[in-house]
Amino acid sequence: MIRLKVNGVERSFEGDADMPLLWYLRDHLGLTGTKFGCGEALCGSCTVHQNGQAVRSCALPMSALNGAEIVTIEGLSKNGTHPVQKAWIAMNVPQCGYCQAGQIMQAAALLKRTPSPTDEEIERAMAGNICRCGTYQRIRAAIKAAARESA
Repeated sequence: MIRLKVNGVERSFEGDADMPLLWYLRDHLGLTGTKFGCGEALCGSCTVHQNGQAVRSCALPMSALNGAEIVTIEGLSKNGTHPVQKAWIAMNVPQCGYCQAGQIMQAAALLKRTPSPTDEEIERAMAGNICRCGTYQRIRAAIKAAARESA
């Protein structure tokens, strides 16, 4: 049995240990904010936090998660008041919105470890998150705004 905490709630899993975390979140827990993109951990749409670190849930097997603490976009804040979420709205970041949960989770992890990131640090941290709409300038601006709010 695999025991983990998801968004602060203790959970257990007895299914296929090779199942990716993404499908456990979406299909077993109904947490559909985390999106399937490429299935190869290349696009970042499925980004969640594992023990405070941004990870790609599509390639993370349940067998690697015993004792882990997972936070999804639904658990980042109860009502959208995390500084990154507020900055995303203020800067009008999303267009189609599909990648945005992953972008927000990656940005939140960046700001947790680097509270005042440089442009280079933002570019490096966000490089693995693809936005088909090309909102990269607004993403960078929103990360800087969230950093200022958190300071």
